[in-house]
Amino acid sequence: MRMRPTLDWTPAEDLPPGTTDLRPVTDALRAGGVLVLSGAGLSTESGIPDYRGEGGSLSRHTPMTYQDFTASARARQRYWARGHLGWRTFGRARPNAGHRAVAAFGRHGLLAGVITQNVDGLHQAAGTEDVVELHGSLGRVVCLSCGAASSRRALALRLEEANADFDPVAAGVNPDGDAALTEEQVGDFRVVPCAVCGGVLKPDVVFFGEAVPPERVEECRRVVREAASVLVLGSSLTVMSGLRFVRQAAEAGKPVLIVNRDRTRGDRHAVTRIALPLGTALTTVADRLGIPVDGGAAG
Repeated sequence: MRMRPTLDWTPAEDLPPGTTDLRPVTDALRAGGVLVLSGAGLSTESGIPDYRGEGGSLSRHTPMTYQDFTASARARQRYWARGHLGWRTFGRARPNAGHRAVAAFGRHGLLAGVITQNVDGLHQAAGTEDVVELHGSLGRVVCLSCGAASSRRALALRLEEANADFDPVAAGVNPDGDAALTEEQVGDFRVVPCAVCGGVLKPDVVFFGEAVPPERVEECRRVVREAASVLVLGSSLTVMSGLRFVRQAAEAGKPVLIVNRDRTRGDRHAVTRIALPLGTALTTVADRLGIPVDGGAAG
């Protein structure tokens, strides 16, 4: 189950602080077989905010839970009003240097796979293949009644037509695509039903309080088993859905390396944590390996 994010863990004081030494990451990628586990911090340079860290939205945003979404028509109205507005930000987001570096590592055969906790699709937009989307994708929509799947862009057009005058100014957009709107701004926003059966539509993402599909978990566990090492990029690892794979790797004696500005819940399982901006760190590593990164690599 993907639990509601909290700050109920305290970074261990006995762990060393982050370093700026990229040699362990460079060496791991040179050896190959690296599994990338990415989190919201990888997408901040694309304009999508993080839950935690500097400017994080967790303190002012409570993500929608599966239970609230399925139980209340008003909750669904609030979600789709805020999500419709937030989708405009997600739709404009483009892969940043970090995403492009990961794609370049994959093209050069250095990766065992990519698991992402993000729902923004930016890994794929950068050219990375075979990404396991642990928490799903905001780019897809499913019907809770008949299971029909459709694209979020198609739904956005339907919502635009149903709410032609809806154009509030949001206070911000969160990593789950949920824009910050007041009840007054939500107003009488019209939610559209499934075009096939008239049922309730839900984004194809794992809400907090909803279980990650077991077959997806097993696919992730398989990739961890086959990997030589795990490279965590921009995740605080606060929720168990991602932390469990770090623990699995550490228990199997596989090196875990973390690139994250702030301390994470997985630090005690890692051989190092590099406290550098992800775009800078990854393009620097690519440059050291002689791998070109589309859009420009660090010099």
